[in-house]
Order: sequence, then C-alpha cells, then structure tokens
Amino acid sequence: MKKYLFSVAVIATLLTSGFTTISNSNWKIAENYSIKFISEHPSGVFTALKGDIVFDENNLASSKFNVEVDAATINTGNGMRNKHAKSDKWFDVKQYPNIKFNSSSIIKSATGYTVTGTLDMHGVQKTISIPFTFANNNFNGSFNVNRLEYKIGTTEGMSAKASTAIKIELSVPVTK
Repeated sequence: MKKYLFSVAVIATLLTSGFTTISNSNWKIAENYSIKFISEHPSGVFTALKGDIVFDENNLASSKFNVEVDAATINTGNGMRNKHAKSDKWFDVKQYPNIKFNSSSIIKSATGYTVTGTLDMHGVQKTISIPFTFANNNFNGSFNVNRLEYKIGTTEGMSAKASTAIKIELSVPVTK
C-alpha cells in the first residue's frame, strides 16, 4: 500500500509541477515599433518588422530573437534617396529583400541584457552583440554597424558622402 501511495504522490507531483513551471514567454511585436538608422548622412527608418520573440527574464537560455526587416521599407524622408537606397548600388532589395537577425545567446548585463547573434544584411552574415533593456513590455537597444562591412554602397562618387558608421536604434513594444 505504501508503494502505491508513494507512486501516486510522485505522479501527482510531476503532473502539477509541470503545469506550474510553464510560462508564456512568446511575445508578439506591437505595431508602434521604431527602427531608426542614424548617421551624419543619411538617417531614416525602416517600417516593416516581423519575427519570433521568445523572452523570459528567468530563463535566458531558452530565450531567442528571430526577426527580419523588409529592406524595401527604408525611408530617409527623400523619395530619390529612398529609390537609390533600394537599388543594386546599396541595399539591392530585389536580391536581398530582408535584413535578418537570429540570436544565439542572451545574457544579463549590468544595464540590462545583451543578445548575440547573426545579422544577415545584403548577403553578408556577421556575429554582433546588441545591448538592450526590457521594461513595461518594451525592448530598447542600440548598436553600430559599418555599412561597408555589409557591402552596402562604396566610398566612391556620391556614396563617399554617406557615413560608413551607422547607429541603429530599436524600440520594440510587445504583447503576449
């Protein structure tokens, strides 16, 4: 009888603990996100972001960011500049329609978190780390890229006027 009661107790404990440890850490990207790129010349925004965000502050090992930006949604505030940015001389949105980021790890930092992963832009994949904060269901972060490392534009002609160092600022509100 003791073996039977012990078996029932173990099964009940396993079943109830399985339900109490499950937490919903899947997030949906809300519509009022912001993806800004800032430099001396040019600056602007991208207006289309989608992807999968799994983030649990108590379980960073299972957290991940797999997101992509539609490169054709670049907006510099100048129609001719937008057309040029989409051309094969810059982003080449016909051949490389998306800018993708897939995380490989997320760690706690002194000021928030740092996500490391692969940024795939214009056919070039590089490992980068992005510091970010998460508060009030909003991810905020910023990082720098060198456009030449991703073969975006050149240093000749009109492209010589464009900054090579670009700061990216992200603000991504999310919902469950």
